[in-house]
Amino acid sequence: MEFVEGQAIDMAAMQSSHAVAMDLVDTALKRMFGIGYYVRQRKPLAITEMAEPEPEPDIAVVPGSIRDYATAHPTSAKLIVEVADTTLVYDREVKGSLYARSGIAEYWVVNLRDRHLEVYCDPGADITAEYGFSYGSFQLYKPGQLAAPMGMVTQAIKVAELLP
Repeated sequence: MEFVEGQAIDMAAMQSSHAVAMDLVDTALKRMFGIGYYVRQRKPLAITEMAEPEPEPDIAVVPGSIRDYATAHPTSAKLIVEVADTTLVYDREVKGSLYARSGIAEYWVVNLRDRHLEVYCDPGADITAEYGFSYGSFQLYKPGQLAAPMGMVTQAIKVAELLP
């Protein structure tokens, strides 16, 4: 069960491939971002208008260190990653719109079903989207390609390293 904007969303039990992909992404992003960033797995982000409950993305890269969030959850993220198998449409449409509305500049979906990485950037208003915002830029990366978070052109990861 996950709560988004006060709504309880029934989520399927996490499959092994999903858990492994989360750990692979976590490992890769910790290596890429290093000191000055904290890579969080399934922890709340205070990015919605509701005080609680807050969304819990699979992975969020936030500025600072673990201790910076001892008294409050982060209110933004440099990058959010969702690992999608059974939740692919939900992650693209609902969570993507929520993250875009919150001003998250870059959002990745590790698509386990089709075995690729979807990168969304440039959040902006979109009256057709779930929360009135969506991403204006989309790039698809296949396992043989390299992907890098915005502003990190010297850092890249093989998409295959994110897939179980």
